[in-house]
Amino acid sequence: MSDIIVTPDADGCAGWLEHGGIRIRCALGKGGCKPASEKREGDGATPLGRWPLRLVFIRQDRVAPPRSVLPLVPLDSAMGWCDDPADPAYNRPVRLPFAAGHEKLWREDHVYDLIVVLGHNDDPPVPGLGSATFLHVARDGYAPTEGCVAVRREDLLTLLERVSLDDALVIRN
Repeated sequence: MSDIIVTPDADGCAGWLEHGGIRIRCALGKGGCKPASEKREGDGATPLGRWPLRLVFIRQDRVAPPRSVLPLVPLDSAMGWCDDPADPAYNRPVRLPFAAGHEKLWREDHVYDLIVVLGHNDDPPVPGLGSATFLHVARDGYAPTEGCVAVRREDLLTLLERVSLDDALVIRN
């Protein structure tokens, strides 16, 4: 099909996502958008660039698996993502408990009910250049993210049914 194009608004904390003739509101990082070469762990910025769609984590207790060509991986309560640049598992999924810094993927809120893992800083991960860059479910009012792209759950489900294996998420100025 075609890439998913994200265009930030003037403040860089929200914008529009377009794919195959649909246009969707999205939330972006509270630190705005930055070139990937300037992205740093914890800066809250969404990295500009073209990021492959790797796989989808799904809370099957909350969301029925969508029809998608992307690999679907069920989430469980022991799943996390390492965000500690000093750890060898940096920017990789981990099992909890985990001693180094990490993010829990099994959350009480609904933002991680569906998580599309984006191929930002993962081949191989470079310590400190950003981790856990996802496309996920937006908070109410499209509140800014920690550096991810977020859309309404219904919109994310629609996207997952439409994407091809060759598609990527392109975040541009």
